[in-house]
Amino acid sequence: MKNLNQFVHFLAVARHGSFAQAARDLGLAPSSVAKSVARLEQNLGARLFHRTTRAVSLTDEGRVLFSKCEQLFAQIEALDLATVGESDEPAGVLRIGAPIGYGVRIVLPMLARLRERHPALEFDLRLSDGRVSLLDEGLDAAIRFGALEDSSLIAHRIDEQPLVLCASPRYLVAHDEIRAVRDLEHHAVIAFRMPTNGRDRPLEFIENDKQITMTPHSPFRISHGEALAEAAVNGIGIAQMPAFYARPYIAEGSLVEVLPNCRPAPLAVSLVLPGSRVRAARVNALVKALTEDR
Repeated sequence: MKNLNQFVHFLAVARHGSFAQAARDLGLAPSSVAKSVARLEQNLGARLFHRTTRAVSLTDEGRVLFSKCEQLFAQIEALDLATVGESDEPAGVLRIGAPIGYGVRIVLPMLARLRERHPALEFDLRLSDGRVSLLDEGLDAAIRFGALEDSSLIAHRIDEQPLVLCASPRYLVAHDEIRAVRDLEHHAVIAFRMPTNGRDRPLEFIENDKQITMTPHSPFRISHGEALAEAAVNGIGIAQMPAFYARPYIAEGSLVEVLPNCRPAPLAVSLVLPGSRVRAARVNALVKALTEDR
């Protein structure tokens, strides 16, 4: 029988992307974890990690093993222990990836409520506006905006966010009135540079039942949603953003929605999970909180 601890150590390193962090999580010396993983690689006859002085990442063989280990340990965690007098209360560490703004404003308050209901849960919320890999990051779940690429991931639609075009009252007073989408060609538009590919996100509208996409010249580019809203508040120009960014500024009067009748279709917000049929109780609790309890 293979040494189960070697697989536990491998899984910890894969999740943390670090031997040192995995060792701290396991309560072991880093050298012990490194030797254990090295023995596993020798036993399997495959290299599982790319190692540099700064980073550790999975090889192709490592990704395959990681997926299998995740499914196996999820099945173990999901075992019904009621027959031996144990509780099925969600417990353990939930590792979640989310965009920065949505994670802070929407996900974080939900996690606070979730922990009140399930005190045995711990959270590792990783905020990034770039597209994160569940496999490479060792995540239980991630929040993603927009259309999803075909993959082996399981997706749950949890929200939708309208896209709103906004400007400060100061900017609107100082510039020509905006009555139609074509008027934007004569205005300063703040572009959102998408962290996933470095391109400017086109502006989207529906005007007179017609879908319009445009990428006007932008004198100002920003790759962070909160900063995009702040730039508009400061009168730099007009910006299109998800409603959760704009809502508090609109409420206080520092932003005004422009062309509200030309909003495009809202952005889909999804929770994506590894494609395993069996999920730990902690993951099921997260899914329920985001899909049913909001």
